[in-house]
This record gives sequence, C-alpha cells and structure tokens, in this order.
Amino acid sequence: MNTYATVVLAAGKGTRMRSTLSKLLHPLAGQPLLAHVLKSVETIPSTAAFASLRASLTASRPIVVLGHKAEQVLEAFGDRCLYARQEEQLGTGHAVLAAQDAVDALDPLPETVLVCYGDTPLVRSEILAQVLAEHSARQATITFLTATADTSSDYGRVVRDSHGQVREIVEVKRATPEQLSITEVNSGVYCFDRAWLWKSLTALPRNAAGEYYLTDLIAVAGAQERAIATVQGSFDESLGVNNRVQLAEAEQIMRRRILEQHMYAGVTIIDPATTYIDSDVQIASDTVLLPNTIITGKTTIGSWCRIGPGTTIDQSTIGDRCVIRNSALEETVLEDEVSMGPFSHCRPGAHLARGVRMGNFGEIKNSYVGEGSDVHHFSYLGDATVGDHVNIGAGTITSNYNGLTKQKYRTTIGSGAFIGCDSVLIPPVTIGDHAMTGASSLVNKDIPAHTLAYGVPARVARTLPTATDEDAVAPELGKQE
Repeated sequence: MNTYATVVLAAGKGTRMRSTLSKLLHPLAGQPLLAHVLKSVETIPSTAAFASLRASLTASRPIVVLGHKAEQVLEAFGDRCLYARQEEQLGTGHAVLAAQDAVDALDPLPETVLVCYGDTPLVRSEILAQVLAEHSARQATITFLTATADTSSDYGRVVRDSHGQVREIVEVKRATPEQLSITEVNSGVYCFDRAWLWKSLTALPRNAAGEYYLTDLIAVAGAQERAIATVQGSFDESLGVNNRVQLAEAEQIMRRRILEQHMYAGVTIIDPATTYIDSDVQIASDTVLLPNTIITGKTTIGSWCRIGPGTTIDQSTIGDRCVIRNSALEETVLEDEVSMGPFSHCRPGAHLARGVRMGNFGEIKNSYVGEGSDVHHFSYLGDATVGDHVNIGAGTITSNYNGLTKQKYRTTIGSGAFIGCDSVLIPPVTIGDHAMTGASSLVNKDIPAHTLAYGVPARVARTLPTATDEDAVAPELGKQE
C-alpha cells in the first residue's frame, strides 16, 4: 500500500497582520487559521473523492514547516503534527525542501507529497482528496489546484499551450499583458512525485527575487515533458489570509458555510445574517435559532430547541426541547426541557437538570439545580447544590463569597424545599428536604428537613407536616414567587 505525506507551509512572518501573535493562530470561526487547514488535511480519507484510493493509499501525520514565531505554533498544536524548520525564508520551494528530512523519515516512505499553505483556511478536504485522486489516476509528476478569477487577481496565471497542456505558472509581477488576461489561476495546492520533487528542488535556481519558488517546478516538469494534471476548484478555497481585511473576508465565507451546513442538516436559522456559529458547534435537527444568536466553542445543542433572540452560548451542552431567550451561557450543561430567560445568565459550572425553569435576570454559577426546580427572577445561585422540585423564590441569593478570607462556601438545598422571596443564604449552610424559609429570611445556620424557618437571622419556627400540599403545609405564607 502506498503512502502520501502532507507538507503544510507555515513559516512566513505574517508582518501584514501587525500582531505579536503568529498569523497561523489568529482565530477564524473559533479556531486558529492553521487548525482549519489541518482539519481538512486530516479528514481527506473520509471524503467521497478519496473512496477509490482507500484500498491503495494511506496518510501519514501532516508535517508543518515552521519559521517565524514557531514556538507559539508548537505550543498550540503539540504532537498533532510533525514539524520541520525553515530557519531562513528563501521562498516556497525552499520551504518544501526544508521538510525533506521529515518526509523521508516516514515509514513507510511516501511516494506522493501533498503540499498546501497554512494560511488558506477555506480549503476543503474534498478538494484536497480530488487533487490526490487525479494525481493517482493520471500517474502525474505534478498535479495542482486551479481556480477561475478575474483579471485583477494577484494570483499566478496558469499558462497552457495550444493543446491545453500546462506549460508554466507565471507570477503576476513578471507576467506579460497577454498573460495577465488569463483567468485560470494557481490555488496553491500541489501533489508531487516525491523522488522527482527532491531532485528538482535541489537543482532549482534562484529567481530574480533571490528566492526559490515552488511554482517554477511547473515549467521544469513541462520542459521535461512530464505529466502535469490540474483540478479545478472554487476561488474561495485558494484565498490566503495575509492581513486583517482578508481575515474578515475569510470569516464571512467560513461562517456562511457553517450556517448552510446546519440548515441542510435540519436546523432552522431565521436570520443567517445575524447568526454566528463556530466551526466546532453541533446542533441536532428541528432546533430553531432566532436572530442575534452567537454559539461558540465546542457547544452541543439537542433537537427541538428554541434559542434566542439575542442569546450567546459558549462551550456548553444543551439537551433536547430547551428554550433559551435573550440569555448568556458559558460552560453550562442544560438537560432536556430546560427553559430560561429572558436575560438569564449561566456562568461556568452551571448544571440545570431536566425541566428546570429559570426566570428573567437570574444568575447561576458553579451550581447544580435538580430536576423540575424553579429559580425565579432576580435570583443568584453560586456554589450551590439544589435538589429536585425546589422553589427558589424571586430575589433569593447565596452569599457564597467571604470578602475577608476570600473563600467561597457551598450551599445545599434539599429536594422539595421552598425558599421564600428575597431570602439570603449565607454558606456553608444546608437546608433539608421539604424545608421552608419565609420571605426576606437571612439563613446562616442549617435548617432541618420538614421545618419552617424565618426571620433575621432565620430560626426554626415549627416542624412541618409531611404532606405535599402547599396550602396544608403553610397556608399563612402563601405561594411565593
């Protein structure tokens, strides 16, 4: 079985980004630029275009050629890749040659080298697979990706002879007026025969700029009457990111792709123009996203949810049939059938069990709220464990932060408890199952199960019957929300 190696060129300085951060690490749809390229490379074998090659061709781990700010990239991607160093930047041909030792050290030794750029995040795995498949089918020495662009493009022009055979790629700055009228351009993805590649790169002369251009190999292969194949792709896939304007353009295209992917999979997006979804987000079918909704990170959302408007969700897991209105969630878990908002806030560590209802202007942080519980408006639960079917009255807070020792303590509320409006719970404190607090109580001591406490500070007034009927338990308190 043959093997192909992928070399990702990522050694450029990226000076036009005007940043202390490596260009390859600037985020696009929630992931660094280079991560998008690596994902496309890694998923080549799973594409339909690669199906005919699965029995005969295998992939090795991608090799990333680093140069400027290499340590930042190494820290971000670790052992996801193999690496090579281009200590001196002398052009794209020189960059590929810097990967020779890494490629030749692979076992088994690859026959084919796929080359692409680390700053072209819109290239898809399917088109990379097509380039590999065409290279194999044509038994070519070089196969490369082309696209159609207008004559103002600054991409290298693909020059063909009268028979349609590729003769060379001419860079814009050295192209003739006739060549500049060519609309077929080089997209920067190549497949090479490995043995021919190293021999030809070693012999490649420097151009007028004093660099070794990978594109000059096309003319070399043409002069040798070698087989040169091309694959036509969309111009979007070849877009490189060299500055923040191009980063914003790529972001728009990527986000539109992501939205379309979700819509084709059964998600309703009312207003795509105001909906932003990161690349790692997963959403099940029949969920509806309303305008001005932003979903980021590795968020998972179940089916038949209604999210928005004006909602932000980051790094969270949302179950089925949840309703979230004008709210913000960070690193939160919502089980099925949770409803919240408008203007609720779940901070990291919030976990709301099945059927929890959270009112407007409520906030939960690092807390578990049990099944079927109600957290009414203007309430704050921090560092709390709340049982099932608990009523948290409006304005209730857990005063979990001690400003003197700067410690945070935990509040525990048992199942079936009833916390009156405007109660203040000062932890560490435990409220037992089916216990009750009166409105405006300050609770700084444990309250046993099945007891009623109220006052400032709250004191146990009496034991409650074990009946579940609210009117029978404490008719004088009434239902507090």
